[in-house]
Amino acid sequence: MEISTRKLKRVTVVDVSGRIDHETSSELEKTLDQLIEDGQYNIVVDMADVEYISSRGLRALLAARKEVRRWNRGDLRIANPQEHVRETFDLVGFTQLFEMYDDLVKAVGSF
Repeated sequence: MEISTRKLKRVTVVDVSGRIDHETSSELEKTLDQLIEDGQYNIVVDMADVEYISSRGLRALLAARKEVRRWNRGDLRIANPQEHVRETFDLVGFTQLFEMYDDLVKAVGSF
């Protein structure tokens, strides 16, 4: 799995590629925690190149969402999920928790 971040005017975009599984989810969790610690509360996770996400990866996203939404500071949104990743979100009920966009520009513009 590879992770990169880029700061835009109002949003930080986290680009993730590969598999988010039990071995790699801690890296995603550390990245998100560091952004929040640095005061970045509007986050878009671009999952265009994510092949798979495990329950541990889902927990990392949920924990980060909970933290950025504390005291109405911001939100974490998902962009470009592949169909099988979207199905995973659907299966566990996360499509009701996360705002999901098929376009990165729309996800960024939603803030």
